[in-house]
This record gives sequence, structure tokens and C-alpha cells, in this order.
Amino acid sequence: MAQAKFSPVAGVVILLLLVLGISQSFYIVDETERGLLLQMGDPVKENVPPGLHFKMPLIQNAVVFDHRILEYDARPKEVVTKEKKALVVDNYARWRIEEPLAFYRTARTVEGGISRLADIVYSQLRVALGRHTLNEIVTTKRNEIMRNVSEQAEKELNRFGIKLIDVRIKRTDLPKENQKAIFERMRSERQQQARQYRSEGRERAEELRAKAEKERSIMLSEARRKAQSLRGEGDANATAVYAASYGKAPEFYAFTRSMELYRQSLGNRTSLLLTPRSELFQYFRSMEGGTE
Repeated sequence: MAQAKFSPVAGVVILLLLVLGISQSFYIVDETERGLLLQMGDPVKENVPPGLHFKMPLIQNAVVFDHRILEYDARPKEVVTKEKKALVVDNYARWRIEEPLAFYRTARTVEGGISRLADIVYSQLRVALGRHTLNEIVTTKRNEIMRNVSEQAEKELNRFGIKLIDVRIKRTDLPKENQKAIFERMRSERQQQARQYRSEGRERAEELRAKAEKERSIMLSEARRKAQSLRGEGDANATAVYAASYGKAPEFYAFTRSMELYRQSLGNRTSLLLTPRSELFQYFRSMEGGTE
């Protein structure tokens, strides 16, 4: 009886089939990924965690998705503001595949998810920006607008298994054909506002100046009144002192007053025409030994 010979080629084929079967029976999910196990196109296990997992070769296949936060950089697009001004908006979004099964059924691939994400975010961004003016968009309301866009877009993206982390505007520009006209309009508005502020400032300055002038006049009048009062009091006090002094020594008082009169009237080149008996010379006559 003849023995069957074992062919080396058959051995290699069997070995290759064995290796292929083993390789097709296992799959690896990385730490940054989440897996989905399908059997003849139908899901049998979802949200497979990281690690080494078994699957039936040829019948089952595994699909893995990146579970990290991904970034979508949108192309600049035009939106219309509340005052009907065209605005070119450049925005970006950060997102993550939260539910692999829902994502696989609706988007299939990351590119498909980005396509749906782009449409929904742009739609919500256009609606939100259309409710605000250009000045609000670029200054005071931007954070509020982005928060509303993120909340509304996330509600729509949940059914795609996508979690929207954040939406932000990187840059806002005016269309090139409208930039000059809009800049001129903005400059005119600012100049008009500046003229109004200057006019109000001049009016306020006049009011303050008139008020200060009035207060100055009142203060000067009050100061003059007090000065006159104090001067009158001083004159009265001086008169009282003079009267008291005159009452105590009338002759000395008359002498000092005469000396003061001599000093004031008998200066250089002074000529007086008086009678010898004039009271002005009474003290001169006393000095010469004369009698009254």
C-alpha cells in the first residue's frame, strides 16, 4: 500500500490559512479609539473599549473611530447681519465621536461627520448672526452668540452620535467690494457722534463756567460786604480810641494833631498866607515865648 506524500506547498498554504484565520479572529482597539463590531453589516457590539478583542473571521468585522477631540476648520462664508450687512465669517469647531453606532449609521466616516457638522454649524451661525448688528458681533455679543450656536448645534448633532465641544469665530471680515463703503459709513457715524459729544461738552462747559462766575460774584460781593463791615467797625473803634484819648489829654491831643498838620502842609517850597494870630502858629509863638 502506497503512503500519501505530504507536499511542502500544501503545508505552506495550510500555514498561511491558519495565520490568516488567526489574524482575522482578533482586532485591537487603541486607547484613543472606540470600536464597533458588525456581523453581516448589523451591529452586535457597540462602544467596544480599548484592548484586544475576538471576532468571527469572514462573518464579523470591526470598525474603529477616533475618540479624541477633533477640530474642524471651516472655510470662510458670508452671513448677513441684522442691519443687512454682509459679513465674511471664518470659524472653527471642536467635536468628538461620542456614540460610534449612531455615528456609523448616519455618517459612516469621519469625512461624513465633518460634512454634517459643517452644514449644521453654518446654519446655526447664520441664524444667530442674523439677529445681531455688526457692532454687537465684533464687540459685546460675540461670546453670547457662540454659546447659543454651540447649544443649538449640539442638539441637532446628538442624533449623529457627535458631541460638539465648542464653536468659535476666528475672524470676521467685510466683503472686499463692500469694505470701502462700510468703512466710510462707519467713519461718518463716528464723526457725527464725535461732533455731538463736542457740542454737549461745550454746552456743559458753558454751564460750569456760568455757575463758577456766579459763585465768584457772590463770593466777591460777600467779601466786600464783610470788608466794609470790618472797616466800619475799625473806624468806629479808632474813633472811640481817639475820643477816649482826647478826653484824657485834650492839650496833648491838639498838639499831636497840629504836629501832624505841620508835617503834611509845611513841606519844601510850600507857601502859606496866614495872619499872625492864626491858630496854626500857636505852638510856634509858644516856642518863641509869645503869648496868645
